[in-house]
Amino acid sequence: MAKRDYYDVLGVGRGASEDEIKKAYRRKAKELHPDRNSDNPDAEAQFKEVNEAYEALKDPERKAAYDRYGHAAFEGGMGGGGGPRPGGGFGPGQGDFASAFSDVFDDLFGDFMGGRGGAGARQRAARGADLRYNMRVTLEEAYTGLQKTIQVRSSVACPSCEGTGAEGGAEPVTCPTCSGMGKVRAQQGFFTVERTCPTCSGLGQIIKNPCTACAGSGRVDKERALSVNVPPGVETGTRIRLAGEGDAGMRGGPTGDLYIFIEVEPHGIFERDGTDLYCRVPVSMPTAALGGDIEVPTIDGGRSRVKIPGGSQSGRQMRLRGKGMPALRGGGYGDMFIELAVETPVNLTGRQKELLREFEALSEDNNPESKSFFSSVKSFWDNMKG
Repeated sequence: MAKRDYYDVLGVGRGASEDEIKKAYRRKAKELHPDRNSDNPDAEAQFKEVNEAYEALKDPERKAAYDRYGHAAFEGGMGGGGGPRPGGGFGPGQGDFASAFSDVFDDLFGDFMGGRGGAGARQRAARGADLRYNMRVTLEEAYTGLQKTIQVRSSVACPSCEGTGAEGGAEPVTCPTCSGMGKVRAQQGFFTVERTCPTCSGLGQIIKNPCTACAGSGRVDKERALSVNVPPGVETGTRIRLAGEGDAGMRGGPTGDLYIFIEVEPHGIFERDGTDLYCRVPVSMPTAALGGDIEVPTIDGGRSRVKIPGGSQSGRQMRLRGKGMPALRGGGYGDMFIELAVETPVNLTGRQKELLREFEALSEDNNPESKSFFSSVKSFWDNMKG
């Protein structure tokens, strides 16, 4: 039986481009694959016929020979040793049945198995890297929030080639080695070895005339000024994401993100614990003993008067509700805790020392904690002697 015209087998016209022939082949191969047509006894023969047609038409030189001589181009040695053999087989040097089967297997199952089509597409649209910027803010700025302008150096799309990497903004062309797949295969016995295409480094495309400004990468380094909105309530470790402000992707790929990491500087007056603030306030010994009022600062720049009860000891805490830090995502404010530190007087004059000795002589019942402690010590010693 006479062979069918290869163009008819693939369902394309004689003027079809390489891409059109490839798409037609993949469509037909999927449609006629024996695994999908177990009830069709002719499926395997038709599948081989499609592969034979594709092997003849995918190479420009072999296609030109077929267009001129028809099937006779591959008979009697005219097409070289790599042409189709009689009976539907393939000669060495050009894709055999196993290679064709492997191509179709990728198309059928590539989405599930990570086939080369998906990998090539991902590599061609390589996403830009994410960037990190460390920002230091004061506790007051963390309380109020702020808008701050920062300088960030990153890769941006090359303005000369508009990110394509080609001189004059020309589009990259499909890599002839891997046909745009980003990977090449070599047959070793029953196995097919796949590796990254050495011509395009896995991108699936090549640039014939690289842009001189970016050396074909499609990106250049540039320092940019960015405005960052820091919300009230941030604390050390808070991360702010600026989408699309990272490095530009390779040859038009998506841009990465910029992450702002916050560090709140230590404060000279306040210590922070979540949304609560702590302030250690020294008070004189007479004020702690007699009681009185003191004035303390608050983080919003205001002042609050705090009443000190008579007989207060060091370490005593008093709470000012709602005078702490704001919660980062709403929810009110924390509290501020005043911790008293009773200060022992220093550099006493002779008269002050005399008055303190007189006071001590009259203070036997004014120091209950000391009296209780030394009473316990005396009992401890007596028990040890016994």
